Amino acid sequence: MEILSSRVLLRSRDPERATAFYRDVLGLAVYREFPGGTVFFLGQGFLEVSGTSTEQATDATQLWLQVRDLRRAAEDLAEHVVRPARREPWGLDELWVADPDGRPIVLVEVPADHPLRRDARH
Repeated sequence: MEILSSRVLLRSRDPERATAFYRDVLGLAVYREFPGGTVFFLGQGFLEVSGTSTEQATDATQLWLQVRDLRRAAEDLAEHVVRPARREPWGLDELWVADPDGRPIVLVEVPADHPLRRDARH
């Protein structure tokens, strides 16, 4: 099987509010809009907010988003923070926020000295 593209589908209890959050609060760029949904660029993938859900969001599924400047993200998203930024035992700096449905979003900054930043070719 050859995967050509991918996206995360997000169903919200209030799709308009969720769309506004991902567009206006997180600042995701819109890839395309269609009746009943919006697809956002999400790094090397896509996030589609469409349809509705009557279920409460849980932490069974989380979004993991790498950012350049976690301190700036913490300032910009202060009213949405559910866990302050801290260095995790695995060496990444993480800040947790929640979308309007309470869905966890983990914002991650890779520190300059972390193995993920090293050139494995050497």
